[in-house]
Amino acid sequence: MKYFFILCFLSSFICVSQSSISLLFIGDIMGHGGQIEAAYNPTKDTYNYDVVFTQLREIIEKPDFAIANLEVTLAGEPFSGYPQFSSPDALARSCKQNGIDILVTANNHTCDRGGKGIKRTIEVLDRLKIPHNGSYKNQNDRALRNLMILRKEDIRIGMLNYTYGTNGLRAPNPTSVNYIDTNQMLTDIQQSRNESIDALIAIVHWGIEYQTEPNDFQKKVADFLFRNGVNIIIGGHPHVLQKVEWCKEKNQLVAYSLGNFVSNQASVNTDGGMMLEIELEKEKDVLKIKDAGYHLIWVNKPTRNNKKLFEVLPCANYPANKHIKNSAHLEKMRLFIRNARKIMSNNQNVKEINPVKLKD
Repeated sequence: MKYFFILCFLSSFICVSQSSISLLFIGDIMGHGGQIEAAYNPTKDTYNYDVVFTQLREIIEKPDFAIANLEVTLAGEPFSGYPQFSSPDALARSCKQNGIDILVTANNHTCDRGGKGIKRTIEVLDRLKIPHNGSYKNQNDRALRNLMILRKEDIRIGMLNYTYGTNGLRAPNPTSVNYIDTNQMLTDIQQSRNESIDALIAIVHWGIEYQTEPNDFQKKVADFLFRNGVNIIIGGHPHVLQKVEWCKEKNQLVAYSLGNFVSNQASVNTDGGMMLEIELEKEKDVLKIKDAGYHLIWVNKPTRNNKKLFEVLPCANYPANKHIKNSAHLEKMRLFIRNARKIMSNNQNVKEINPVKLKD
């Protein structure tokens, strides 16, 4: 069951009655040119991305909150992919219709279409009633949205969003984007304490693309955030998986990179990612991470009716996935799973959910 957001002062609130809360974190939702073409219906002159999400909808809808990184702008036409993304509004609409509750917007492509792109992206998400943070129309907008609070009865979790940069482009005044600036991050963390939150999440766009190990910068930023009161750190940007570490004694978890959710990238390790499930439980006014695990996912790109499609599939269904008709595609999925497990073998206390057994 999903819940409605009510905007109030500095935060977004949601109320239900339970002593636990479940979260699902989803990686980079990208919009390359091939994806735009695949979503287009020339007969109706419309765009639809539902097929991307259909096979994962049950998993996405299950938790209390599903949160994803929107790594495109919704800047309107002309639509384009890399290097300056602008996707049809239909992409965000399909995100919502298929269970995604929240989209974070601070990443290296936030400024691809300048201030107008930042503003229009925000306006589209507002119109679709999709809560978001990470980029802002002005300072008043930042004051209102910067700290998002996820609430379930007596549980209140704060969430912040930052990026290492925006590809050399800057958000023109009065728009702004949250950057990895330790002074600003510290101020934000300190201000969050005034909101009586039980835990704090930081979603951070960082690291080196295509590297499967976190670099020193990621580790230093993670250490800084943990030392100053952040409990959960969710990373993106490398477009490949990186390890997850859950320190139960300190009630701290960092996922250095979730990898891609959907993209048109095809090089090794970029054709999939993971969705990370975290359950937190509150006992005696203390909120702790109760459980954490991940679903491996892979992007299938079949051709149907002479048209290339994009559909994200759960790896747990391999090799009996009826959606993969092409033996070469099946082998690519198998390779992704094998490589992903090597990367995630360095995890600490976080395991794959419903792992399928691969034959040698």
